[in-house]
Amino acid sequence: MKLIILDQTGVINQCSDTFIKTPEEWIPIPGSLEAIARLTHSGYRVVIATNQSGIGRGLIDMTTYNAINDKMYKAIHQVGGRIDAIFFCPHADGDKCICRKPATGLFDEIMQRYGVNLRNIPVVGDSLKDLQAAAAVGAMPMLVLTGNGQVTRTNNEIPVNTQIFENLAAVAHALIENT
Repeated sequence: MKLIILDQTGVINQCSDTFIKTPEEWIPIPGSLEAIARLTHSGYRVVIATNQSGIGRGLIDMTTYNAINDKMYKAIHQVGGRIDAIFFCPHADGDKCICRKPATGLFDEIMQRYGVNLRNIPVVGDSLKDLQAAAAVGAMPMLVLTGNGQVTRTNNEIPVNTQIFENLAAVAHALIENT
């Protein structure tokens, strides 16, 4: 099975200093939806693993989070793409959970659901936490320079095997052209 794991905010949709709290605030990064469609058409199962501390902080509720995701699903579907599943951590930073990246709980759930080892599976993120979680499970960390990626790129703690790309479209191109 070809599988790719994406972070959500900063990879698929634009970041906000005040969190994405409504469907109207969810704005796709140019080219990200089409990249997901290309991956889908190339046989990839596209899964999202995302920290959503806005829920734990009381900034949004589950109904609103579902409405935001519904907007995303529809936008991706309109260009011919598909998201297989969303795995999310609703906890705030101080909650000490096992699912909030850089912890690997979300990835453990993905391995259990899909019955796969994540060794060398591409994991695309824009933050150090995304890359650290990917490296911890033996996945292939890929940093995009969208979202917080430019700042993350300057961090000395980036896992050594991290590949760096301009955006999700560049990741899709590299994966599809190299298969």
